[in-house]
Amino acid sequence: MAAAPRTPRARRYDSAKTRAAVLAQFQHVREVTAGLTAEQLRLPTRLGDWTVRELVSHIAIILDHVSDTLEKPAPPKLEVPVQEWPFATRAIAGRVDELAHELADRGAEPTEIFDRIAERFDRIVGPAPDDRLLASRVGAMRLDDFLVTRCVELVVHSDDLAAALGVHVPFDRQALANCTRMLADALALKAPGGSVEVRVPPFAVVQCVEGPRHTRGTPPNVVETDPVTWLRLATGRTEWAAALDEAAVSASGERADLAALLPVMG
Repeated sequence: MAAAPRTPRARRYDSAKTRAAVLAQFQHVREVTAGLTAEQLRLPTRLGDWTVRELVSHIAIILDHVSDTLEKPAPPKLEVPVQEWPFATRAIAGRVDELAHELADRGAEPTEIFDRIAERFDRIVGPAPDDRLLASRVGAMRLDDFLVTRCVELVVHSDDLAAALGVHVPFDRQALANCTRMLADALALKAPGGSVEVRVPPFAVVQCVEGPRHTRGTPPNVVETDPVTWLRLATGRTEWAAALDEAAVSASGERADLAALLPVMG
């Protein structure tokens, strides 16, 4: 009888680097949005009916949600391990949309919002211990793990902002690394196995998909792409077929078609 696919072991992240990465990526967005005109804030985005104003509001909420939850009593027990977070986000999409519209409708300037939220984050989150449990919208998580999810959100939506404005929004290297690794691990958790090796240099390599397990030498099924293409594939911003056509991803081997497994995060 064939062995059951092996469930990937949860990755651990460096907490100090993660905290610094969250603030660095938030600062990159703040700098890009500081001089936006009313016309630019009305530009459409690739996120449904959101304009740039709703997108910027959501990015602000990404950070402020950490402070909000830490001001509330700690939950009694862990409910959502970090590796399961990507699969839980779809259920809260409606509430996230409401909050983005609510903040956008207030009409505050992005710089004012970002400065207030960054100061609050530093004051509330700065001294909080890594293992403090907080009641996130998807369930109780450790603070250090939840901050990794903030890296994912900030990086993904920085890319959305760049696409909407037609400008360059820098990625903090550690934030991009955390985002890449979490989304790669989510694929390995969604499709456990060892028949396909997915490479996203320089940040992640995972094995996934049930089937004959590779042990040594060159794997028979290999997928390779860059971190930005990977985050777009993993979140549905780019279709698998389009990435192949554009040579943004290479796939070799009869099991190396990931179309049915993407996106891993809605």
